[in-house]
This record gives sequence, structure tokens and C-alpha cells, in this order.
Amino acid sequence: MAVGKEIRTKITSIKNTQKITRAMEMVAASKMRKTQNRMQATRPYAVKMAQIIKHLAHANPEYRHPYLQERTTRRVGVIIISSDRGLCGGLNANLFRKTITRFKQWEKDGIGIELCTIGSKASGFFSNLGANISGQALKLGDTPHLQDIIGVIKIMLDAYAEGKIDELHVIYNEFINTMTQQPTVQQLIPVRQAEQIEEFPEHWDYIYEPDAKEVLDNLMTRYIESIVYQGLVENNACEQAARMVAMKSASDNAGKLIDELQLVYNKARQAAITQEISEIVAGAAAV
Repeated sequence: MAVGKEIRTKITSIKNTQKITRAMEMVAASKMRKTQNRMQATRPYAVKMAQIIKHLAHANPEYRHPYLQERTTRRVGVIIISSDRGLCGGLNANLFRKTITRFKQWEKDGIGIELCTIGSKASGFFSNLGANISGQALKLGDTPHLQDIIGVIKIMLDAYAEGKIDELHVIYNEFINTMTQQPTVQQLIPVRQAEQIEEFPEHWDYIYEPDAKEVLDNLMTRYIESIVYQGLVENNACEQAARMVAMKSASDNAGKLIDELQLVYNKARQAAITQEISEIVAGAAAV
């Protein structure tokens, strides 16, 4: 029964694939808990840092840092954070789709783009598009460290200081919950003012020690680093959640396909048995 043998081979192959997807699902679930814990541990620092910097944008300081000063936008710098590996559903595709939409809007407005990438998927995708990639950070693993991305951040900050770019944005996947990951575009510099600051009087400033320039120069750099690193941690949590969901879906689809093939196999086997019985009966009648 050649047809039955072929179906059995397909069923065996799909079962082997299902074992792999189930194993990957469990590994992703385990890593997801760790990445979520890391994300939740770093998020309060990044949120508070962003709040302080936005307060500064409302202040009337004795020293106005360049990152707080608006410029005419002729060229923007973008740091894109993606995963290093695939098999995580449409996570990277959705991020790249939103990025391309934003790029088209900038190009329509006559604004140039300079790009840095974090993650192999972003690097490969935008290299194939012929984008101008000034720097990249690859293969950061499941536990990335701040020093792994310092080089990429410095490239963009140096470009801003030299006037090569007039704005800096970071694009990453924000973790909402296990089922939802939202592509996010966040402007880092110039710093945008908070929408409402009610707790401060109209004219105010912080008290700096030792002096405003030294404090703000360091604070602004730490702010950029914290937001980009938080984006990287958020993207890692999104990656593991999306991979777990994708592998569960693949395992479920494999199970459905196995059931369908098993039904086809049973029908083919029943037809073959019926045919053999008919031949035996016909042979006996001829005798």
C-alpha cells in the first residue's frame, strides 16, 4: 500500500516537527518570565529618568543643554531595535512595517535618515533595502548589558553634537502583555516637554552640584542610554512572548494536520482492505 506508506511518513515527519515546536514553546515560556522580570525591574528607573528630563524641558535653567534645544529638522537619526533570531511570529515584520511608514513620511517631507540597528533581523532587513547604516550591535543574547549598545548610542550622540542629525528617535516593540506587543517610535532628542506640569511654578529650576553643565551633560547621556536599554529589554520580553505564542500555534496546527492525515490514512487503509476482500471473493466465485 504505497499511498498508506507515504501518509505514514508524513505523519511521522509532522510529529517530529511538533516535538521541536513544543520544546521551543516551553523554552520561550521559561525565558519570557526572566525577561519580564528584568523589564519590570528596569522600567521604573527609565520612567523616572524620562520624567526628570521632561521637567527640565519646562524649566528655565541657567545652562540650556543642546539636547533641550529645538532645531530645524533636516536629517534624523534612528536606532531600530529588533530580535537576533526569528520564529517569533510577526513581531519583527510589524516593527519594520511601522518603521518603513515613518521613513516614507520623513522622505516625503524632505528629511534625510541616518540609521543604527540593534539586532540581526533589523541589520539584515535594512541592509537589503540599501539603507545607510552607521552602526550596529548584533548577537546580544537573552541577557543584554548596557555596554553592548554604548557604541551604537555614541555614534548617534556624536552625530547630533556635530550637527549631522537634528533629531534622534528609537524604534522598538513595547511589551503590553503576553499576547500584545506594540511597535513604538519615541523621540529622544530634542527632548519634548511634558504635556502638563502642575506641581511646579511658572519659573523654576533645579539646584545643581557641582555645576549645571557637568550635571546635565552626564544626566542627558544617562537618559539616552536608559531609554535605549529599556527599549532593548522590552523588545526581548516581546520576542520571547511572541515566540511562545507562535510555537504554540505551530504545535496546535501540527496536531490538526496529524489528525487530518490520520483520517486520510484510515480511509486509504480501509479502501485497500475492501479491495482485497473483493478480489478474494471474486476469485473464489470464479473457482
